[in-house]
Amino acid sequence: MYRVGIVGCGGIAQVHAPVLMQLAEIDFVACADIRVERAQAMAEKFGCKAYASMEEMLENEKLDVVHLCTPHYLHTPMAQALAEKGIAVFTEKPPVISWEQWADLQEAAKKVPLGICFQNRYNPNVKEAQRIMASGEYGKLLGGRAFVTWKREAPYYTESGWRGTWETEGGGALINQSIHTLDLLVRLMGKPEKVEAHMANHHLQGVIEVEDAVDAYMILDGKPALFYATTAYATNSPVLIELQLENAVLRMESDALEIHTKGNVEKRTFQLPETLGKGYWGNGHFTCIADFYHSLATGEPYQNDIHSVEDTVNVMLQIYEQGKKDLA
Repeated sequence: MYRVGIVGCGGIAQVHAPVLMQLAEIDFVACADIRVERAQAMAEKFGCKAYASMEEMLENEKLDVVHLCTPHYLHTPMAQALAEKGIAVFTEKPPVISWEQWADLQEAAKKVPLGICFQNRYNPNVKEAQRIMASGEYGKLLGGRAFVTWKREAPYYTESGWRGTWETEGGGALINQSIHTLDLLVRLMGKPEKVEAHMANHHLQGVIEVEDAVDAYMILDGKPALFYATTAYATNSPVLIELQLENAVLRMESDALEIHTKGNVEKRTFQLPETLGKGYWGNGHFTCIADFYHSLATGEPYQNDIHSVEDTVNVMLQIYEQGKKDLA
């Protein structure tokens, strides 16, 4: 049995907690939030103990694993503190918000198991696209593109207390809403060789200092990749990822996979697990978290470990190095 705690009891913690309750090898014993009423509400709902801070929780509980569901800027320093105590870490995205944090997190990961919640890597359509490309049945990969067009208005930022600033959120439409899509594009296409990017704040000027739109041109393993994301749209549309092969186009939109060949479109659908949280977050949270605990139990490498996110973090931070200049 693993004794587990959660730090940060906001929206995404309400996804992690039900998964922990379903895993036989987990004893979900504690949660912490500086808004103690949120911790108390979670404790009442899931039958654990509530604390007003991670430090208080660690003083009173012997824990094997802690899930970090806190604001972005806290992920790395909290992971460092936990690593010093020998406690394994499962952190929400983004793992870091700067190059300095990336160096620190890599050091922390040398001391304890560390997993990152990139749950969309487990989506069935993504797995099927990887299988198809590996098989070579439609030829080599030539290029790819991805689009995220979602909606976030001013209250989303002003009511949070931490979103919308470089210091605490680390960015906007990229690091928060579309990091999963960037991760998939990089993971599907290969190692980054070139990154060119621009950013803008179209509809929240005077409200946030970060971007509400980003576009990037990349060379990934020798192939062109185009990426666009915005939170200035009218709704949260399904994410689109498209891969151009020599003899087909693989198109992933929402949970489906379409295979476009000359004069034919084959649509493959999949039996999906229950969606936890918002539908556009994806269906992979249960599998992603369960896989982390499987890796702890067996000693097998975890699919979402620190090494697996290196290329994504590299691209993300390069995009911000270039794009922030547009917002200065």
